[in-house]
Amino acid sequence: MNAETSSFAGGCTCKHVRYRLTMRPMIVHCCHCTWCQRETGTAFAVNAVIEAGAVHLTDGDVEVIDTPSQSGNGQKIARCPKCRISVWSNYHQSGPGIRFIRVGTLDQPSAFPPDIHIYTSSKQPWVVIPDGAPSMPEFYDPRKVWSADTLGRFMQARSAAK
Repeated sequence: MNAETSSFAGGCTCKHVRYRLTMRPMIVHCCHCTWCQRETGTAFAVNAVIEAGAVHLTDGDVEVIDTPSQSGNGQKIARCPKCRISVWSNYHQSGPGIRFIRVGTLDQPSAFPPDIHIYTSSKQPWVVIPDGAPSMPEFYDPRKVWSADTLGRFMQARSAAK
């Protein structure tokens, strides 16, 4: 598949969990916060923010694990019960209607490069953000960054999941 198709497949390392996205993400974050660094064991996490209804398990099942978060509200991480790879998460602030897909679990992760780098105030000093790439020292106000369409998608997904 390429970035022009309307469906994107992904899954865990052992192939027990397979999923398909039926829409393009609302936005792709490259998060440099220390929590993401700790949880992933690397310098940052790349997450595609998308409606939960646009994420379809095609094989296997996930185990949802509650983990702590900087906000104190925790997050729910969906992992393969066999190889333990994290395929997506749900953050308390966004609610169950929004998933943060781990872009590295997509079959074609290059289809979704970061739209914005966030929490760059805590990025590792050896990480170089490309010139011209949007970045924020912390989080941002979505009303100032997202399009009206993206804001609408987000609000509709949050409302539908309540």
